[in-house]
Amino acid sequence: MNTPPSPRVAPFVQTEINWDKLDKKRFYVVGAGLFTGVTVALYPVSVVKTRLQVASKDVAERSAFSVVKGILKNDGVPGLYRGFGTVITGAVPARIIFLTALETTKISAFKLVAPFEFSEPTQAAIANGMAGMTASLFSQAVFVPIDVVSQKLMVQGYSGHATYTGGIDVATKIIKSYGVRGLYRGFGLSVMTYSPSSAAWWASYGSSQRVIWRLLGYGSDSEATVPPSQSKIVLVQALGGIIAGATASSITTPLDTIKTRLQVMGHQENRPSAKQVVKDLIAQDGWKGFYRGLGPRFFSMSAWGTSMILTYEYLKRLCAVED
Repeated sequence: MNTPPSPRVAPFVQTEINWDKLDKKRFYVVGAGLFTGVTVALYPVSVVKTRLQVASKDVAERSAFSVVKGILKNDGVPGLYRGFGTVITGAVPARIIFLTALETTKISAFKLVAPFEFSEPTQAAIANGMAGMTASLFSQAVFVPIDVVSQKLMVQGYSGHATYTGGIDVATKIIKSYGVRGLYRGFGLSVMTYSPSSAAWWASYGSSQRVIWRLLGYGSDSEATVPPSQSKIVLVQALGGIIAGATASSITTPLDTIKTRLQVMGHQENRPSAKQVVKDLIAQDGWKGFYRGLGPRFFSMSAWGTSMILTYEYLKRLCAVED
């Protein structure tokens, strides 16, 4: 005889599917296809953001619109996908590492914070933040070389940057000049950028959902017996993704700008250090220079975050194993 569910079960318990309830093989295979589609849709935003961040002072293109206009004029639509082949090749293993680390760490993190009896939003923020940071740390080993190569392709021929025949050409020249360590140019800043960004994103996403559900009358102490509809669940998840993207982009854009400039520097002998990049940005634009590309980065993180989380939650529902 099945026992009916308790009327006091919080919505996030009903809507979140834990790692142990997933068909892992299906999760990875279907997920690769779904996330490839999302990457295709949002990749041009990354190209625009990167070009804005590395533009020299004398370049006329100072807005996202002018960058897009220039790309379409010179290269057409394919120009918006420079470096895409390299990114999509490395995205699959990086995503597998990230999601596996995220889900497994999240379970442990929730157990770790449970004894402290924090509120649900606080527990979610801490556990999701720990999981997001850990997942990012693990995936950086794959992601950084891909990032270095793809960003050089994104800006080739732009604002004085070199041109290449493809991703292999970029990687070969980097290794020839600097060895394998050249592919990890900006690794420290990448960790400093993406790990806090991932922590902030997942912490904001996890906690904002709990707050929204409470505002809708579905808190853990709610007497509601009817679970929320699928459309309401999707709406709350989407809103959580937007809030998470806004939070993470505001916090990490300065570090991302410095990291991007370091990674796309040419093969000259005396490439500037992070300290010199900071000085140059301040000299050119003042402190606002650190927020170059904030608009596209905000849009990218919000759009990517919302699309990614809805795709991710949909993927988990598709791959859930029946009890």
